[in-house]
Amino acid sequence: MNEFELIERFFSRGSRSSSVHLGIGDDAALVAPHANCELVVSVDMLVAGRHFFADAQPEALGHKTLAVNLSDIAAMGALPRWALLAGALPTADESWLAAFARGFFAVAERYRVELVGGDTTRGPLNLCVTIIGEVPTGRALLRSGAAPGDDIYVSGRLGGAALGLAALQGRTTLTSDQLAHCRRRLDRPEPRVGLGLALRDIASAALDVSDGLTGDLAHILERSRVGAIVDVAAVPRSPSLDAKLGGAERDLALSCLLAGGDDYELCFTAAPARRNAIAAIAERERCRVSRIGTIIEGSTLEFLDGNGDAITAPAAFDHFATA
Repeated sequence: MNEFELIERFFSRGSRSSSVHLGIGDDAALVAPHANCELVVSVDMLVAGRHFFADAQPEALGHKTLAVNLSDIAAMGALPRWALLAGALPTADESWLAAFARGFFAVAERYRVELVGGDTTRGPLNLCVTIIGEVPTGRALLRSGAAPGDDIYVSGRLGGAALGLAALQGRTTLTSDQLAHCRRRLDRPEPRVGLGLALRDIASAALDVSDGLTGDLAHILERSRVGAIVDVAAVPRSPSLDAKLGGAERDLALSCLLAGGDDYELCFTAAPARRNAIAAIAERERCRVSRIGTIIEGSTLEFLDGNGDAITAPAAFDHFATA
């Protein structure tokens, strides 16, 4: 297959919504956002050997490639609409492409995202999605709105994906059931799109936890010019971490929980007066939401253990760090 045959066979879809005036096939797409909305645009790159194993199951990789981008849109309180996909592929393997497309479009259809363009070339395996969403003008969730006294929340449970990666790398051992659960968290993250939409006008600041809580929460503090205190015992964790946190592998478990990355949950802040509203949203969205700390004046980020003693938090994932 040449490039155009590949695109037509695996990534073109016959029908499109009225919002897509021109889709795949021209030099660029033409899309129409709803009236009185701002466009929300984000891009993420996934590189084999850096963000996923080169022999990753292609259907799961298709799922993850789009899901991690949807997580960024969710963190802005935006509605995802369109995507562009660029990929460098070692070969035009038809069975690999079919499985990858199956995983990608399963997520796209669930969240009503339309693929409107992209690019392909031969090269080391590298996948890049540009995601475009929309939000009513002036109502996007930003990192810069946290204020002293605000509560800090996180959705879901943290650490499972990182623990699964550690097991696959031989740094720890898990039961077969634990590994299956953690691998699903690693390979098939679920973006919190519904939660992000519901938090619009409720949360004061938000972002997605992709590189680890220690690093990502610090971004909110930097943009909002505030500090924070986090109760580590209150941070929701993968059940597989519980025994390890109390044993010889405590350092590994703490690193997975606070700095492992690949969770794609939402971390957000809100005034204490919003607690009942947030509890109602969590119930409606069927999504666990946990209050883990407080925004304070200053610029420090402090993590406390169950006894109230400060602990040294592990560093978050660095995309340029050497192995």
